[in-house]
Amino acid sequence: MNIFWETIAHYNAGTWIYQVLITLIGIALTYLLFRNPTHKIKVAMKLYLIFLNVWTAAVYYIIYCEPRSYNNALAGFWGIMALFWIYDLKVNYTPFERTHKHTHLAILLCSLPLAYPLFSLARGMSFPMMTSPVMPCSVAVFTIGLLLAFSKRVNIFLVMFLCHWALIGFTKTYFFHIPEDFLLASSSLPALYLFFKEYTASRLHTSTHLRARMINLALLIACGAIGILFMIAMACELAQEQVLLK
Repeated sequence: MNIFWETIAHYNAGTWIYQVLITLIGIALTYLLFRNPTHKIKVAMKLYLIFLNVWTAAVYYIIYCEPRSYNNALAGFWGIMALFWIYDLKVNYTPFERTHKHTHLAILLCSLPLAYPLFSLARGMSFPMMTSPVMPCSVAVFTIGLLLAFSKRVNIFLVMFLCHWALIGFTKTYFFHIPEDFLLASSSLPALYLFFKEYTASRLHTSTHLRARMINLALLIACGAIGILFMIAMACELAQEQVLLK
């Protein structure tokens, strides 16, 4: 646990000015995407999401979280997320078209990253050992909010990966004493339910869609395996910390 919070403190101390700039750019792009979703704005948002995922993988996990034994696995996770968005930028699978079905929840989720440091301050923490808007869980909840607002067509693999990150957030709230992650884990549950409900309704609405059902089963198996691997990695880290404490 000490290593976990120490890496967060080093990350915030070394990157706070960049985090401020990244957050301001994100606020501006999100506002423009909701108000005036032109082609250039949509492309700019996808480039921003690619940057966020690469930043999380390279800067947060590989550089600042190097003391954590599972940092490479999680860096790979966010690297895969970046590849999803690079692929999406090329084929435009997620066109960022509004459905106007879940606007209020989507706006709430997009705004939650700004609440992470406020929540830390409210429970007596101080800079730099506190959560910030440009951290993995903050990026995850922001991405879920965007996809929910523009959910006419989304990459279901990306949604499943975000679902697993939310489940990982539940474990961290206990093991690392980071209740801020309840913001991700609890708020993402209704959003993820809505994603899967719409996905099932649009693709699995008849029993003859055997291929669609097989794809859905494959997604569940693949993401289940990923979740188990991450749980094992975190359990190994906890066991290592207990040995060091003894």
